Amino acid sequence: MKLRAGVIGAGSWAVASHIPNLVRRSDEVELVGVARPDHELLGWVANEFGFRMASTDYREVLDQQLDICIISSPNRFHYEHARAAMESGCHVLVEKPFTLDPVEAWELVDTSERLDRHLLLALGWNYKPMVRRARELVEEGGGLGDVEHIMIDMSSAARELLASGAPYEAGSSVATARPETYTDPTVSGGGYAQAQLSHALGMAFWLAGDVRASEAFAFMSAPLEAPVELHDAISFRLSNGGVATVSGSSCHLGYDGNKHVLAVRITGSEAMLSVDVGRELVYWYRDAADAVRLDLDGHAGDYDCDGPVQTLVDLALGRDVRNCSPGHVGARAVEVTEAAYRSARTGEVARIASS
Repeated sequence: MKLRAGVIGAGSWAVASHIPNLVRRSDEVELVGVARPDHELLGWVANEFGFRMASTDYREVLDQQLDICIISSPNRFHYEHARAAMESGCHVLVEKPFTLDPVEAWELVDTSERLDRHLLLALGWNYKPMVRRARELVEEGGGLGDVEHIMIDMSSAARELLASGAPYEAGSSVATARPETYTDPTVSGGGYAQAQLSHALGMAFWLAGDVRASEAFAFMSAPLEAPVELHDAISFRLSNGGVATVSGSSCHLGYDGNKHVLAVRITGSEAMLSVDVGRELVYWYRDAADAVRLDLDGHAGDYDCDGPVQTLVDLALGRDVRNCSPGHVGARAVEVTEAAYRSARTGEVARIASS
């Protein structure tokens, strides 16, 4: 018997990645229902991929007794749609950022546990073999000890997208995102920190273990009269007393193909881990005798979001696979971004009440 699948928010990335990944599992997955707000593109998506029904009302999709659901709607709707999907009985994959409000993010984590539903985030790098191996090195090596410092550096070609709503990759999808999805802060929650640093924070918190932020201070910059910020400089304190820095910048279209600048370095009291997807580097160090540097090819860090969708399907089928992007990782990332936006507005350190 096939899993009954639905998609809420069939925008550019859902059409370019999430739905094709479901199609690749057509022997185990049936595309039942899809929702997006406009009739014309909704009909195109339904016909192109063979969904049995389509609606501009996501509730009608959830009425189809689905087993799994992908939430790829604009950011401000993630909480509403993900909670409704789990309450209808679905295992759920949520596009990043998880939510805009950390309280809502933790409520989704609690809902998944209460209803015994699998909850994943669309953090593709977490599933890349080099990043999975980095996490295994930490676990096999006895951990990092107390996490004392985290450094995150990311730069990606989001400049035109965030400044004017231009497509992230020209011609990448017929269902091009509406400009307001990224450029209206009441919909997106902000700019680069929401659109891209949610990736970086999600990877860092996955690799670092159970640490959480307790406060943050941020500067943000919006050149080109951009409606949301293009660049971020964030410092945050961990609840265990450690500190972290996050640098995020919107570079230009055409920057080195599918290469992204994304590096995470975690220094613990007992060991250190460096992961750099742009340079294909994983380096684990406890002492000179057991230092490990992975031998990686030149495309090991290339981005795709295949892993989260494939894992959603496998988990829903009862297979013993690892969720590398669980809800609590996304919730910890949301705590940082929400506090960073508060700090940038006020010019003061923003406390995280829930940590």
